[in-house]
Amino acid sequence: MHSTSPSSERPGQPGQPGRPGQPERSRRPWWLVALALAAFAVQTDDYIVIGVLPDISADVRRSETLTGQLVTVYSLVCALAAPLWALLPFRVPRRRALCGALTVFAAANFAVPLTTSYAALMALRVVAALSAAVVLPIALAAAGSEAPPERRGRYLATVLTGLTGAVLIGVPAGTWIGAVFDWRATFAFAGLLGAGALLATLTMLPAESVSAGVPRPTPADLVRPLLNGTVAAVLAVTVLAVAGNLAFQTYLAPFLAEATGATPRTLAALLVCSGIGGLLGTQTSGRLIDRCAPLRAFVVVGTVFCAAMLALAALWPVRPVPTMPVALLLAVWSAAAWAVPPAVQSLMLSRAGAEAAAQAMAVQGSSVYVGAALGSALGGAVVAVDLVLLPVAAVALVSLGLLATPLIKRSA
Repeated sequence: MHSTSPSSERPGQPGQPGRPGQPERSRRPWWLVALALAAFAVQTDDYIVIGVLPDISADVRRSETLTGQLVTVYSLVCALAAPLWALLPFRVPRRRALCGALTVFAAANFAVPLTTSYAALMALRVVAALSAAVVLPIALAAAGSEAPPERRGRYLATVLTGLTGAVLIGVPAGTWIGAVFDWRATFAFAGLLGAGALLATLTMLPAESVSAGVPRPTPADLVRPLLNGTVAAVLAVTVLAVAGNLAFQTYLAPFLAEATGATPRTLAALLVCSGIGGLLGTQTSGRLIDRCAPLRAFVVVGTVFCAAMLALAALWPVRPVPTMPVALLLAVWSAAAWAVPPAVQSLMLSRAGAEAAAQAMAVQGSSVYVGAALGSALGGAVVAVDLVLLPVAAVALVSLGLLATPLIKRSA
């Protein structure tokens, strides 16, 4: 599903606050809330299985390893389907595509309590993932392309707050609901999130029209803006930055347990610090992008990320390390890690152009999944050697991303 609309057809006229097409300088429009809720819903659904995995495994009579593939398949389908949806030569208005995808997403989750087999559950996860692959690229494309140029970073950061909120609030809430009621109630909760995002989209996001006189784009028209050296360089930087973060994040719990001797309760508190840092980092990144341009913002937050990782590695020889300095460094790391996505997405939008926004966000979304897979695999290999090498490996990957930034300048 892809939406393109000439700038002259964008809804909203001067004097109509909170509608796309209006230079919104004093505040962010309410339709951004709808997009953030949509991002919150699909990101929560991606990881919501983790908290109720043992219960699902027992009910469907499959091993936890096999049941865990519900998460893997969801992520894989999102990675593969997002660019395919975006590159189909459909001219569907953005709000219609988003509402249709959210409807299917909510229905797939509401249907889970009716399932009695692993195969049916997996099929519903595939349907939910196919719809989620439409939601996030369109939400990011809408925020980036409709934002005034000087506020694009903050608009993207607002949508991405939905992703950090899912990690900090959505997944724990789904786990709690599953513990109090039943694992099926967790999926009903995800369905409610999708329905709420659908209602907000219908209420807040203005409709856009597609002119009958504008010819339908061909696949070549959709791909052409992405076939240049700048876009390839941005994708490479995205993969390396995400891989560096996920190499550390995937094995964060064992690293912290070894570094601090933390109890489960202390570990939970440290993870909360990480989540708060992520929320602050996302918002700070938006302002930084708008003030000093996305490429420079990425260099700044990437450098902060590396500094926090090296500081954690430097504390390793004096373990067990007191909780307070680790909590502080963890918050700084998380803030920098979550500040990266708005920077690279704004960078992609500025290089690919507004007309290719949906395709660019979809392709970049797939590169995020590639980076996540690469980072997790490399992190596992490093942990098998020595945990202290984990932050060092993260620094190496992100540093490669920073070293690749001149390619973006030269190909621009």
